[in-house]
Amino acid sequence: MEERKNYVAHCLVLPYPAQGHINPMLEFSKRLIQRGVKVTLVTVVSNWKVVSRKNFTSIEVESISDGYDEGGLAAAESLEVYLETFCRVGAQTLAELLQKLAGSSHPPDCVIYDGFMSWALDVAKNFGILAAAFFTQSCTTNTIYLHTYNKLLELPLTQTEYLLPGLPKLEAEDLPSFLNRYGTYPGYFYVVVNQFSNIDKADWVLVNTFYELEQEVVDWLFKIWPLKTIGPTLPSMYLDKRLQDDKNYGIEMYVPKSEVCIKWLDDKPKGSVVYVSFGSFAGPNVEQAEELACGLRDSGSYFIWVIRDSEQGLLPEGFLDTVEKGLIVNWCPQLQVLTHEALGCFITHCGWNSTLEALSLGVPVIAMPLWTDQITNAKLIKDVWKNGVKAVADEKDIVRKETITHCIKEILETEKGNEIKKNSIKWRNLAKSSVDEGGSSDKNTAEFVNELVHRRAALN
Repeated sequence: MEERKNYVAHCLVLPYPAQGHINPMLEFSKRLIQRGVKVTLVTVVSNWKVVSRKNFTSIEVESISDGYDEGGLAAAESLEVYLETFCRVGAQTLAELLQKLAGSSHPPDCVIYDGFMSWALDVAKNFGILAAAFFTQSCTTNTIYLHTYNKLLELPLTQTEYLLPGLPKLEAEDLPSFLNRYGTYPGYFYVVVNQFSNIDKADWVLVNTFYELEQEVVDWLFKIWPLKTIGPTLPSMYLDKRLQDDKNYGIEMYVPKSEVCIKWLDDKPKGSVVYVSFGSFAGPNVEQAEELACGLRDSGSYFIWVIRDSEQGLLPEGFLDTVEKGLIVNWCPQLQVLTHEALGCFITHCGWNSTLEALSLGVPVIAMPLWTDQITNAKLIKDVWKNGVKAVADEKDIVRKETITHCIKEILETEKGNEIKKNSIKWRNLAKSSVDEGGSSDKNTAEFVNELVHRRAALN
């Protein structure tokens, strides 16, 4: 990636320490560097120790502490204790870092912080530095959480359906799990809702989405926030190809079985393979894994199923010995798989990054959401963007094997599946256009850099 010699501004980029948060902020950083901005990635010590691959040269790295340098979240007695400690220790060590960098030859002008860490905004403002919130979830999800923060959504939920500005009509069960299963994961509930506690102090609000995807809600949010859509934040070589060596995200917590996966795909018929992955954080329980295994087998389709090492015990006994058309891996190069011509559809948990990847690469989706914003994303996939179907769970919250088999056949073998494929291609083209030269996200990124330069000059 070409790096300019004379930087116009210096941004600290501070993601929440999870791969799904680091990747989009890192990709946005590459776009900033392309425009001459100096970027320093700020990680937590515990996170940096477990990153298995660090593949970027134009971004400097500094560290702060989450209070658990030897183990991160896993070392804390609970999620709530971890988040409280991270807020306290993170704010203190970020302030120390800003103090150190203030005396450097190129002090930071702006902190781009993950919305999950709203305390970073207060630290930046205490140093008189510009600050941009970066939301790694959709505008739809953030609007729902904003209404929750402002107490415009009553909890526990009392209505069966909700109509919020800029959004389609949502059933109660379409809302994020922290709302429709109120009381679960109180630590994360506090984090997602309190993103807005000080948002009025932010100089910009950057969102990993693109205007054409969420037009109505973006227009509504634009009236209340200095909002800029800057996504989708996929490596450039999968979209506009303007950053020549940007072929992967650059940081990986797990080492993918790249050669194994691609070699296996290479001799499969076009559009015949089902790819199954539930991301890097949560996964199905034992009963759900068994139903999924049987549904994949009964569909008769080829499949690649990503099952992390910690989940290998979920597979039914003897399953691997009886399945001839499947490949089980503990991690794989998802972007390479999604763009392979053998791929037919993607069974996904509907995390926002995976959702954006499927949309951006034109891959039909079978939605199997587990929790948090995944539930809302699945609603949009099925009913708004129409680039997939939803595998509906039963009263035990389990998607049965018959449903999984039906969904696979519906995508791969029916006229409805053909319509979904056409919609998927439409969104792929719109996603590419948005980040290409002159597209909506490209313009917003350029505006952000220009505004940053002018405000920096004004402050100096």
